[in-house]
Amino acid sequence: MRMALREAERAFADDEIPVGVVIVCRDQVIAKGYNLTERLNDVTAHAEMQAITSAAENLGGKYLHECTIYVTLEPCVMCAGALNWAHVGRLVFGAFDEKAGYRRFGGGLLHAKTQVTGGVLEPACADLIKAFFKKKRAL
Repeated sequence: MRMALREAERAFADDEIPVGVVIVCRDQVIAKGYNLTERLNDVTAHAEMQAITSAAENLGGKYLHECTIYVTLEPCVMCAGALNWAHVGRLVFGAFDEKAGYRRFGGGLLHAKTQVTGGVLEPACADLIKAFFKKKRAL
């Protein structure tokens, strides 16, 4: 999760919503990234979407059964759907997203076999998001 947090800090520095992600498979980092929605002018360019594409390319297949995705913010519905289709083995996220997180719309959005752990390094992950939006409001 600390690596994902470093990715989120990169997003913050690039004036992107600071969400970072790392995907690990068999104890190897196979993908990492952060939100690129502003840079790419693409609402679907969330950190998870970028990393899923990169991980699938790295593995040479679309399924991520043996992978763990570490993300600093609870995935949105779109990203949860993508994690479902990718059959991600495990999801670990930092901060909970009460407004737009997938759990708000029902935990059944993920693949039935996906293991979930939330709240990992939650204070650090949440503080970065809060700092970003505080900075935005001050402009």
